[in-house]
Order: sequence, then structure tokens, then C-alpha cells
Amino acid sequence: MRDGLGKQLKHDVFNHAGVVIVPAGTLLTEEHLELFGKHGIEPGQIVVATAPKSDPKSARRTSGSLVQSVRKAAEQSKMLFEQTALTKKIPVMELRGTILPAVRQIAANDDVFALFEAVKAQDEYTYQHNIGVGVLSTLIGKWMGLDEMELNILSLGATLHDVGKVNIPLEILNKPGKLTPEEYALIKKHTVYGYELLKDTVGLSYRIALIALQHHERGDGKGYPLGLRKDQTDPLSKIVAVADVFHAMSSKRPYHDPMPFTEVVGQMRQGVFGQLDPEIVTVFLNGMAQRLLGREVLLTDGRVGEVVLIHPHDKTSPLIRTGSSFVDLSKERHVAIRSVAV
Repeated sequence: MRDGLGKQLKHDVFNHAGVVIVPAGTLLTEEHLELFGKHGIEPGQIVVATAPKSDPKSARRTSGSLVQSVRKAAEQSKMLFEQTALTKKIPVMELRGTILPAVRQIAANDDVFALFEAVKAQDEYTYQHNIGVGVLSTLIGKWMGLDEMELNILSLGATLHDVGKVNIPLEILNKPGKLTPEEYALIKKHTVYGYELLKDTVGLSYRIALIALQHHERGDGKGYPLGLRKDQTDPLSKIVAVADVFHAMSSKRPYHDPMPFTEVVGQMRQGVFGQLDPEIVTVFLNGMAQRLLGREVLLTDGRVGEVVLIHPHDKTSPLIRTGSSFVDLSKERHVAIRSVAV
């Protein structure tokens, strides 16, 4: 009967008195299986819905289309940032006409793990990072239930969060080795440079300038440039901070390779990257976890399995079926998810 774990009931399950004890559509958990046993219900009496077989060719086409959309948006972002570097002015009409619709369209994709893979920066990190953070911030904003006006401000602000880097020399931005203290101090000024470029731009919300200024602030006051605490920063800046960290750690950069999925998630939960807003982190991680059900995953010990159950109190450590056995990541802490198949 354990084979039914994490699957959806096709029909109501009745006890011997004719009372429905578990309704159709329920995702089966250990508690349901124990309940069936107590009522003397045999495994053959349980009918679960058959998941439609995925079409690998269709999935590859979708993934490839997403990658192309991200690359095209990154190229547009590069052109507009280069224009900003020359003119010292934000091309608002072009941003609203090209970048914003692209970011919103990419973020609307239902397959979030294909989305995560598509927005990972592989080369030209700065420009792919702009689009990646724009898309991820939009996704988080949608999961948080923001209205359309706030979502538009968030999407545009997230895409422009690093615009101040147009004033930083490329040899420092793309330096493969460790930055000197002087170079790092200059890099940190991109927040102020971005704010100065955006704050008086006609046609842009002032909150977009705040996102550029505040996305490296942290709740404990140890961020930069002003050392603000959690109640002093704009809520949209806090969303962009979460997306910024997730994308940066998941991407290939001049000085580090991408981190495995589970490592990024674990370190975000532990606050390794500074004190990010815990409510926003929870919404983001839970949103991902809920979409893990039924996905094929590669575990850190090399095994491949399918996520069959999301624990309600530990959503990022699900139950995995590997062949004829199960791995409960909430109990077997020495194993974790390395990557999610797309």
C-alpha cells in the first residue's frame, strides 16, 4: 500500500459502514495509510489517479524556448544598460515596451524548475542576472499575492536593481579572483549609483530607486550601503534581496561555479547570506517545495528518484521513491536533493 504515498485518490474511500473516510482527490500520506489499515481496507480497494506521462520532446521544446526568451531579454537588457552608461539616463519607454513584458511573460511559465534552469546565468553574468532576478522576484511577488500595480513596480525594479553597475569598471565586475578591499568598496557603491540614476527619472516609481539602493540591506543591519534594519527597508527591496541571492548562488560567476539546488536552499534557510526576510524566504521555498511533487530528482548520494510526498511541517525535505524503496529526507539528513530534472 506504501506505493500509493503521495498519489491522488481517484475515488472516495468508504469504510464498512458506508461512510467516506477519505475523499477523492486527496494526496495520500502515512496517516491515511494507517487509517485504511484500522478500517480493514485492503490495498486492492484503493484506486489512485494515474499521472499523465510527460512528453520529453515537449518538455525539451518548452525548456529550449524559455532559454531563448531569457537570452533575448538579456541581450535587450545589455543594449539598454549600455545606452544608460553613455547617456546617464534610464530609457523608460524602451524598458516598459520590451524588458517588462518579457520578464512578466517568462515568469508566467508554469514549470518553475525549468524556469530556474533557464534563468541561470552561464555567461555575460551581469545582464543575465538582471533578467533572472526580475523573473524570480516577479514569481515571488505572485506567490505573495501582490496586486498588478505592485507586481509591475517589482518586476521593473528587480530588473533595474543593479543598474548602478554601469558606473563600475568592467575589469572589476568580471574579475575572476578575489577583490581587494578597495575594489569591493567600489562594487558596493553600485547601490548608491543606481539610486542616483533612478530617483528623479520621470515615469518611474520612487520605489524602483529604493530597490536599487536597498537590495543588499539585511534585517540585522549588517547589509549595505546604509546598514538599515528590517523595518527600515521597502518590502519590495526585501523580495529582490531574496531573488538576488538565490540567482547569484545558482549561477556560474567569474569566481565560483553554481551551487547545487539543495545547498542554496539550505543556506538560505540558515541565513548564511545574511538575514533575509524570513517570511519572504518561507514563501519562496514553500512555493518551490509544493511544486516538487511528482518531479524526478537526483540525490547527493547519486540515486535518482521521484518526489512522492511533501511533509507539511518540513516542505523542503520530501519523501522520495527510489525504485522499490523510499528515502525520507526529513529523517535521513545525510542525503539531500542535488538537482531537479527539467
